[in-house]
Amino acid sequence: MLALRSGLRKVLAPWALAPQVPAAASREVCSSFATGRRQTEGTFYEFCTYYLKPSKMKEFLKNFKKNVHLRTAHSELVGYWSVEFGGRINRVFHIWKYDNFAHRAAVFKALASDPDWQERFFIPNLASIDKQESEIVYLVPWCKMGTPPKEGVYELATFLMKPGGPALWGDPFERAITAHAKQGYIELIGVFHTEYGKLNRVHVLWWFENADSRAAGRHRSHEDPRVVAAVRESVNYLDMQQNMLLIPESFSPLK
Repeated sequence: MLALRSGLRKVLAPWALAPQVPAAASREVCSSFATGRRQTEGTFYEFCTYYLKPSKMKEFLKNFKKNVHLRTAHSELVGYWSVEFGGRINRVFHIWKYDNFAHRAAVFKALASDPDWQERFFIPNLASIDKQESEIVYLVPWCKMGTPPKEGVYELATFLMKPGGPALWGDPFERAITAHAKQGYIELIGVFHTEYGKLNRVHVLWWFENADSRAAGRHRSHEDPRVVAAVRESVNYLDMQQNMLLIPESFSPLK
């Protein structure tokens, strides 16, 4: 028994003598490895995609244009587009802004009890919708919402990054995006990180004067060594990407 106790003391001695890290310092060290720069504001955006029946697309948009004021009376519409290219067509994509989750809950509660919204738009148009998708996103900390210089078209580029969060791929991804924007090849509107939906996904919303100017700018950027170097670094963390060309509707705030 004495030999056993002596052996245990020898094994445990290094742990007893090891310096203890204060709890606050430990949390600080752990947080530095957690997610990188963090979201500090409650404001978030909801990305909504409606898959419409082909025969109902025109009617749906006409009805929404007529009644959009009923919906924007409750919360801010950022943009409303029809999908031109990129995957399934007969889709509309729209972005809504909320102060926080309590704000969104209050908005939907108010909409559910708003007879004008229910009777003039919501109920009559349910039959036009095949499927709905919703995704909650935040602007990344290094990006603010931009404003287009004039009317044009938009590209929503979506990147599925490797698991690990912005602490892993945030800096290289930022360098790749800013390399495009700073050289004037493209107009950046916003960069969004998914909170609810498919995780490790980042959406970049770009503006162009038209689809041909997008093609020309993309071609020039591929010949710029600064852009090429930044992109080559970021693709090491990329699993998949896709995009779609968006045409703003006449009632969309972003045009």
